Amino acid sequence: MEYRYATEVDAPAMAELFAANHHDALSERQRAEQGFVQGGFDVGALRAMAGARELLVADDGGRIAGLLALSVPTALADPPPPVAGLLRAQGALDWQGRPLAEVRWLLYGPVVVAAAYRGRGVARALFTMAVAAAAERAEAVVAFIEAGNAPSWKVHVDAFGMVPLGDYVVGGRTYTAVAAPTL
Repeated sequence: MEYRYATEVDAPAMAELFAANHHDALSERQRAEQGFVQGGFDVGALRAMAGARELLVADDGGRIAGLLALSVPTALADPPPPVAGLLRAQGALDWQGRPLAEVRWLLYGPVVVAAAYRGRGVARALFTMAVAAAAERAEAVVAFIEAGNAPSWKVHVDAFGMVPLGDYVVGGRTYTAVAAPTL
């Protein structure tokens, strides 16, 4: 497995992987068992993000096994509601004794792993790469987990050690901001 920055050529495969694991494409049972991703990431958006070096991928001989976005949140032209909510809440979220608003941080996620590759260390390798890649630009990587997305909590908080910073609500949905220090 090769872990690398995505290229614009990867965009169609990444869009397919993202769409297959989107909240709206999964049943309630599937969301509870495997987790889900949110937001609108079509081929064009993913191509642009790849060109800006904001996407990491797990490449298994040309097959995209997983992807992870790593973005500057304030640079997003039209942030999706959960990201906009996180930006509004950052003054009330605490990172190592300081308001998140005073910390240099990158937005971690979404992250998605193809079903055939789950449980094989792909998410952990992408997380490790993201933390290392962010080190020159940020003190922390910050993600949000929607209430009820127990699989994401299990991976990011329980397994990877991301620290909960606090909750915020957007459109009647509750999210928890979580963070990890960069290397």
